[in-house]
Amino acid sequence: MAPATPPPSASPPATEPPQHTGTALELLVHGVGGATPQEMLDDPRTVRVTGDATAAVYRRTEDAHGEKYPERYRDEPVAEAYCWSGLTSGNGSRALWLLLLPFMVVNLAHWMRPTATGRTRAVRLYGVLVRLVALSLTVLLTAAACEVALDLLAWQCAGADACAERRSWLGFLSERQGGWWSQPGRRLALAAVVPAALVGLLWYLSNRTWSAYESQRPLDGEDFAEDESFGAAVDHGPDADDPRPSVPVRPALGRPGFWYGRRLVARLRAAHTAAGFLTVAAAVAGAGARYDRGAEGPVPRFIGAAVEGGIVLCALVVVWVVCRRGRSERTRDTRLDGALISYLPGSALVLLGLAVLYASWSRPDWQSSGALPVETAFRFLTLGQGVLVVALAVVALGLYRRIPEPRTVLYGLGGPAVAMLACALGGVMTGGVAQRVADWLDGPGTPGMGRGSDIAGPPVLLSWQASVIPVLLLLLLVPVLVLVVRTARTARRLGPVIEAEYAPEPSDEGRTRRIARIRAAAALTDSAPWIVGVVSTATLLLGAGAVAGSWYSDQVPGRAADGSGPLLESFADAAQSTGSWLIGFGFLLFVAGGRRAYKDASARRTIGILWDVGTFWPRAAHPFAPPCYAERAVPDLASRMSAWTSTTPRGRLVISGHSQGSVLAASAVWQLPDATRPRVALLTYGSPLERLYGRWFPAYFGPGPLLGLHRSVHCWRNLWRATDPIGGPVRICADPDPSVDRGPLKDPLAYGRTTELPLPEPILGHSDYQADPAFADARADLLAELGPHVPRQAEARTQKGTSGRSSG
Repeated sequence: MAPATPPPSASPPATEPPQHTGTALELLVHGVGGATPQEMLDDPRTVRVTGDATAAVYRRTEDAHGEKYPERYRDEPVAEAYCWSGLTSGNGSRALWLLLLPFMVVNLAHWMRPTATGRTRAVRLYGVLVRLVALSLTVLLTAAACEVALDLLAWQCAGADACAERRSWLGFLSERQGGWWSQPGRRLALAAVVPAALVGLLWYLSNRTWSAYESQRPLDGEDFAEDESFGAAVDHGPDADDPRPSVPVRPALGRPGFWYGRRLVARLRAAHTAAGFLTVAAAVAGAGARYDRGAEGPVPRFIGAAVEGGIVLCALVVVWVVCRRGRSERTRDTRLDGALISYLPGSALVLLGLAVLYASWSRPDWQSSGALPVETAFRFLTLGQGVLVVALAVVALGLYRRIPEPRTVLYGLGGPAVAMLACALGGVMTGGVAQRVADWLDGPGTPGMGRGSDIAGPPVLLSWQASVIPVLLLLLLVPVLVLVVRTARTARRLGPVIEAEYAPEPSDEGRTRRIARIRAAAALTDSAPWIVGVVSTATLLLGAGAVAGSWYSDQVPGRAADGSGPLLESFADAAQSTGSWLIGFGFLLFVAGGRRAYKDASARRTIGILWDVGTFWPRAAHPFAPPCYAERAVPDLASRMSAWTSTTPRGRLVISGHSQGSVLAASAVWQLPDATRPRVALLTYGSPLERLYGRWFPAYFGPGPLLGLHRSVHCWRNLWRATDPIGGPVRICADPDPSVDRGPLKDPLAYGRTTELPLPEPILGHSDYQADPAFADARADLLAELGPHVPRQAEARTQKGTSGRSSG
């Protein structure tokens, strides 16, 4: 718990130093969801100072040249607003980023490792395991596309007369037609265009978004010295792939290469693109090679063996590339491995072309029946993901035990838990698509049940995975009920506390109950780690059971339970049908949500809020994840602060960040040169710096890095409310400043109607921190600590509004 601190009004007055004429600047940074410059500056007339249509700095029109007239800004600073909402909520095409959700989640797992000192090998192993999990998700997505296009459409439906008759557009592929495309190998070769095009689209999006979002170079071209100190001069974790010995260096977010990892993203993009093409090639060539090995045909067997051998060899190179090198944060990754990023995807594409040619070879006696033998591939892929997550958990737990920080979520197992959720999301999304397509193709039949079915359906593992979803939801009822009961009890206990805070105002039972409910609900954020842990553990165990059940029975759950008794048979049928319905309903909601977001700007803004939180981190594990907006926003903010302090030698600067904007502000301050940082004050409010980022990402926002940030800036104040579900204290207490935190602030400002506030005051929660007088007091304290006020001039200062709003 943070030590009790006096309210801002009780702070000791600042000592009045000699006066000078330095102008003060407040740089506002909004939070999630975005905000317009007009809203942030509380003025309809704004002008863009620097930047472009995507992200820019704005001022009020009357403040456009404020630093030239310091006598006008004695009481309040010049206000600037950095608006970065265009980085996460733009045109309708960004709704398609929903398809990349599993990639984004696994990329978060990379950054969730516990704090480590002197454990270079363990940190490197952690990064390798996360990158392998990410690679498995790319293979899973491509395999699902192959399952739909190659197996369900080209092999099963086009090979079954009843199914092909209902789908007239598949007629030219039907065996009954006897055309050139009717041979199974040629049908597979044509269908391979679909998953190959998907892989190509992912490569294109990754390459395009890098140029648009992540190509901003840091402040200058010089790397920091190896022994440069920063704040507390503590090594908060060596670079994952830097073999040099551990020395006191900047915290990771302050290193010059942190926000510029071009080389790694390019390498991973090449490897994942090659993996996708190789997955398609293996599915196409494998079917032809299996036929040639089992029958005497016109195609020599060694050709199939040669193609499959080339695919295996190229796959080994892909794995080596993924494991070989991670991020290098001490230096900027400006170089590119030209040969690697050109030849690896190109080689995989050539192998895909050879596989297509090999499968297209005429085999007149070849007929398709049943399903392609892809069941084993899906089982090994799912099993491999589970093994990688367990190994990741072992490494993370070892790192945590070395430096056990009590506030770290799940005892350091947050990364493995999130990686497990990424695998579950990938499995649900890909399995849902396969099952919906199979149900659509089979008409009134139920694929896999063998009663009135025209096609065999998708791999039985997907049906088993769908069947465990109802079981998982039932298991979740217990912790949800516990949280509901605990929240209700907490709200009841808070009643007398709230009435005592607002005494001697007369009590109002309804008002007290509402404030207590909101405070208790806001505290649920601190319980999220345990919900994630329960879901991840249950998913891992149920997933293992699904693999075992499908392997043992080789049938869907409804058929596997036949003869086991009425109760078990009914349970299996209910789980299978309910799971299939749920996964189908979820898939339809997903598609409908993406379609609505494509057309509706407000829906796109909601999706943008998800990306505001999930895409703050660079793409260190998965190159196809949505782009990292911070690689543009952090250099923007650092450049703006450096430019202003260099052109205003005696000026004072307060960077003021709300919610996610406080995370960007802190990251930008870490990137400032040594000479600039002591001239900057940091004001955060509604900040998740410690409550979310410090607990989930301890190696980068844990107690050590935050203490170093506190010691590096001139001064820092953090405002928070007990009704805020996102923001909280940063829990720093160090000399000479007794505490950074100022709170909890009163919310609402008045319990009932007063003479000053005759109408009921709203409960603000996470928004409108500037409406609290404590905000103006905290900013005034920071400006006073930075330097003296501007002396009064004969010329009266023009009337101005508030400093602006950065809530978003």
